[in-house]
Amino acid sequence: MAVSSKWVVFPRPNPRARLRLFCFPYAGGAAHVFRNWPSRLPESLEVGALELPGHGGRLAEAPFTELPPLVRAAAAALAPYQDRPVALFGHSMGALIAFELARMLKREHNLAPVHLFVSARRAPQMATDADAVQLHRLPAQELIERLRRLNGTPRAALADAELMELLLPTLRADFAVCETYRYTSETLLPCPITVFGGLQDPEVSLSELEGWREQTKAAFARYLLPGDHFFLHTSQILLLQALQQQLHEAGL
Repeated sequence: MAVSSKWVVFPRPNPRARLRLFCFPYAGGAAHVFRNWPSRLPESLEVGALELPGHGGRLAEAPFTELPPLVRAAAAALAPYQDRPVALFGHSMGALIAFELARMLKREHNLAPVHLFVSARRAPQMATDADAVQLHRLPAQELIERLRRLNGTPRAALADAELMELLLPTLRADFAVCETYRYTSETLLPCPITVFGGLQDPEVSLSELEGWREQTKAAFARYLLPGDHFFLHTSQILLLQALQQQLHEAGL
């Protein structure tokens, strides 16, 4: 990656870009998830990925286990990059981060992203099933088996005991961020929201995707793409085409 700071990684810096898109990965993911996005998006759009503590190049740092301090730290990290319009994208856990970051920017700084893209995540106001398994509390082998079912971690990695010992603390922390989240009602976001879902995703239903419509007083769009919870990878080209279309239709 060409340019990296502690929090924000720019795979391909573009000082002439009109718009910045900041991306947040799924649980256990790192900034490199978005490494090839710039080559598949127009040069008018500068892509920056957020590298969270405990992930990627920051693996030695303690990860966050609760969402509010994570969002506050992310907002501080993005403060120097508000000289141009900003859009936010988040997949799964990243969608939750992006949503609460958008609300914090509006609430505390009277700033709002020009567009919020959320992917593979139920609407935040929809309560979690009370009987749902708390992944961050599972014993190691049970957690690894759950990860195998989610199909987002390479099988070779799951079979590597030493590697999983290194990665499980970060995964537990990320699951804790999601599983301890408590939604509070606020003023609707003034920016459009576009939501992406996987046609074969067993984790997020159509109604849970549609629930995002209730979080904006602007335009709303929904796309269903081939793939399971990690269609972000398998349907990347279709996702980026839809993202670009939404920005183009908004004149961005």
